[in-house]
Amino acid sequence: MKENLYKILTPEEWNKSKISGLITTELDQIDGFIHLSNASQLSATLALYFSEHEEVILLLPELKHIRDKLIYEAVDAKSKRSGKFGHLYAELKVADISKSWVLKRNAFEIPEDILLEAETVNPAN
Repeated sequence: MKENLYKILTPEEWNKSKISGLITTELDQIDGFIHLSNASQLSATLALYFSEHEEVILLLPELKHIRDKLIYEAVDAKSKRSGKFGHLYAELKVADISKSWVLKRNAFEIPEDILLEAETVNPAN
């Protein structure tokens, strides 16, 4: 089973991305790669980095478009988080996105199909 990776943007970042055709954030530019989360990492990513937002945009990139530039890396030793995260060392284009959702503040309800995916992802990866 392939593991999907997701990108979270603010509505403002998504609007800018749709105009430019490229998806990036200030943090991505500083770190030199595009931050991605798998289904089991989404809740913590939302809680830690998007708690001040009333809504966000959740994007599903087409894995076949980005796989060869993707590296799974452990988090920084100073981070509260653990595990490996997908880091894309290439441009992420709006054209690479196969699906998107608007997540509203109500505890950032994750779409059911992603919640179900989180239950099936092997935590050893």
